[in-house]
Amino acid sequence: MTGDGIASGARLGPAERAANFDRLGAETFDVLIIGGGVVGAGAALDAVTRGLSVALVEARDLASGTSSRSSKLFHGGLRYLEMFEFGLVREALAERELMLTKICPHLAKPVSFLYPLSKPGIERPYVASGLIMYDTMGGARSVPRHKHLTRAGALRLVPALRRDALVGGIQYYDGQVDDARHTLSVARTAAAYGAVIRTSTQVVGFLKESDRVAGVRVRDVETGAETEVKARVVINATGVWTDELQRLSGGRGRFKVRASKGVHLVVPRDRIASESGIILKTEKSVLFVIPWKSHWIIGTTDTDWHLDLAHPAATKADIDYILDHVNKVLAVPITHEDIEGVYAGLRPLLAGESDQSSKLSREHAVARVAPGLIAIAGGKYTTYRVMGADAVDAAGEDLPGRINPSCTAEVPLVGALGYQALVNQADRLAATHGVHPYRIRHLLDRYGSEIHELLAPANGPDGDRSLLQPIPGAPDYLQVEARYAVTHEGALHVEDVLARRTRISIEYAHRGTESARRVAEIMAAVLGWSAAQIDDEVAAYQARVDAERRSQTEPDDDAADKVRLQAPEVRGRIASPVA
Repeated sequence: MTGDGIASGARLGPAERAANFDRLGAETFDVLIIGGGVVGAGAALDAVTRGLSVALVEARDLASGTSSRSSKLFHGGLRYLEMFEFGLVREALAERELMLTKICPHLAKPVSFLYPLSKPGIERPYVASGLIMYDTMGGARSVPRHKHLTRAGALRLVPALRRDALVGGIQYYDGQVDDARHTLSVARTAAAYGAVIRTSTQVVGFLKESDRVAGVRVRDVETGAETEVKARVVINATGVWTDELQRLSGGRGRFKVRASKGVHLVVPRDRIASESGIILKTEKSVLFVIPWKSHWIIGTTDTDWHLDLAHPAATKADIDYILDHVNKVLAVPITHEDIEGVYAGLRPLLAGESDQSSKLSREHAVARVAPGLIAIAGGKYTTYRVMGADAVDAAGEDLPGRINPSCTAEVPLVGALGYQALVNQADRLAATHGVHPYRIRHLLDRYGSEIHELLAPANGPDGDRSLLQPIPGAPDYLQVEARYAVTHEGALHVEDVLARRTRISIEYAHRGTESARRVAEIMAAVLGWSAAQIDDEVAAYQARVDAERRSQTEPDDDAADKVRLQAPEVRGRIASPVA
């Protein structure tokens, strides 16, 4: 057992990876899930905790798509009230409460936002009526209720705002999370309860028995090895790849998924003087200024994307759009030189009648598209647990007997149990491990009660104390975190560590290039890389960063996509369509 009471099966290291490939080919699973984003991981956890045998395969890395490129919020969706989607807001607020209090309190934290009021008169009661509903629907349980502020009060909270940009404000709260770490934790928790979780494992075909889907054929994109995976029901949880997987299965889908690109900028915390996040209404959607450790995340855009699904590219026009809108209210404008990180992600929206992606519903849909094949798409990050449960409910039609009801509302994620007690013991832990108390608290908010396992390689008579040194170029992260990413968290490439296990790729102006070699060396000690493989990994990461930087100077999607795709695919054997 690990320190938090969850079985040590949560470990996703090289040995587990090898064993899991053998299991994929040898066992018949009740449920096979395609897609390692938060919905797929959520479905895996839901199914395995109902007592079903479960496997999940992902062509790239856990959270490598949409689930690492969100606004990093657990939120009710204040703007959905204007669309009269009250059920979605109520559901999302209930999920947010679960995340903050029970499921992952080590990862999810309350975050304050100021809604600046720009018009005297009707705007305040209009916005307040929405926030009263927000609080009443469940938004004010573990966070404070909304609060009205005068212009002077709003400026004390957010001194960065131009005085003439507001007549007052309203402060409210939502939840924040590191999306990639959270998705990883959901997947590892599923593994702890017995699910087979395997990344770099691409679905290349479907197995059929008469008119029924009976499993898939997968390829290990690291080695090229292939095997057949038999399952009583397959769940397609591939987000923006839903339609491509549907075509690969040879059937017709019940709904279409539309990719909407969302771009975010990351700037240093000292560029915006504020004690709170900010939410701004734009002509198309809303724009968030979100506190993120020593940074701000500013976004997002909401535009259709019809190009490469794996590597959506931000353009100069996207960046200018965000800067133009945020600078309308800031006393000291943000410039291109202030930007340390940029990331673009794709939302899998259910295609509807509206031509504007910002008006497409964030509701999700589940369909039994063929005997033995379920598809789920749409939705929003916050409601992943509900989506996973709905997918498994639908899968029940293809499973013998009656399946147990979902219990994930009562299942804390790996690292959650004992977290608060460890926070209270931070000073003692710091003395035990020889790490500053500030650093211990930072690690607790990333790993929770797994902190002992994280720091173990640096402790004891044979411990390597150098692992407690920061990663070069990234003082917020310790070298032991890069090692843990490989031994426990399934990282196979430098990109996996710099972009998802840590957020070095967006939090530092060098975007990870100054950290790549040391991270590669740490990974090599676990994965057995040669000097040439280390060089290849560093070069591939450098090429990714260079391509992203150049794409962000291009004027439109087509030009940016061409530039971004000049970087080699680090998982070289991957093919389209992908899971």
